[in-house]
Amino acid sequence: MTQAYSKRLLFPFLGQVQIVESEHLRALTLDGENWEVQFKVTFDGAASASQRKHSYIRVAVIRPSRIDRNPVPPHLDIQMINAEIEKLATILEDITVPLPPADLYEYWLLDGVDEQPLALIFSCITADEMSSFPQRSEWKATPAAIMKVATLPEEEKIYTPPVNSRFEQLINERAGKHPRARWIKRREGLLETFPPLMVREDWDTEEGRQLCQRYIERQAPRLLMLHGLEHQDRLRLEGFARQNALEVDSFFGLYPEIADEKGMSAIRVEARLRMSAGEER
Repeated sequence: MTQAYSKRLLFPFLGQVQIVESEHLRALTLDGENWEVQFKVTFDGAASASQRKHSYIRVAVIRPSRIDRNPVPPHLDIQMINAEIEKLATILEDITVPLPPADLYEYWLLDGVDEQPLALIFSCITADEMSSFPQRSEWKATPAAIMKVATLPEEEKIYTPPVNSRFEQLINERAGKHPRARWIKRREGLLETFPPLMVREDWDTEEGRQLCQRYIERQAPRLLMLHGLEHQDRLRLEGFARQNALEVDSFFGLYPEIADEKGMSAIRVEARLRMSAGEER
């Protein structure tokens, strides 16, 4: 039986990974085109099948025009693995991304004053997985090395830490001196208010508002991969994302919806023109 789903890449948030699992293999993609195939190795000894631990060995990459195979440890059944890779490649031909999200269990850092969800730290697919995550009460921003936020002219005059780290510090300060975090499964009837973009945007200070806005604006091409956004939030993010057209073009295939088709087309045309002029994604 094959399972197909997506989940968020968190701590920090890097995007949405698409996953297709068969009995022996799983395939993962971050762009909807190139799938990394991993063979599941199961360690026996647990009391039940659900408690058995697994590790994964990369065995191939399935690309649009070919399959690149990796060396396989000699103790494994290479013929069986190759046959399973061929089967999975056939399955992937009929897969349409983005796949529905499955990580319904969420680990939220709580606001130090009202104890409402402040920033999302982890997510997972089943309740059994929750115990395998570290019990952290801190939030991590996407680092500047991965997602550089442009500096302002006044910030260039003297050394100023990146927006990413400054916003991370503000979030963790807002959690209070004794920060708390807890697992929550999304369902109707909950009293919690969940920030749609995974961090709260209501800040009392001008510094907080500006850092939050600049961080979200830069993260917009990735945030557009989220499922379940309200139309106005998606429209807002698409406006922000114009500043990073190449990233939008890279992630476009994983966007579950488009709020402004004309605007998105313009962004992608700009990306194509820039790439034809020699820029790389």
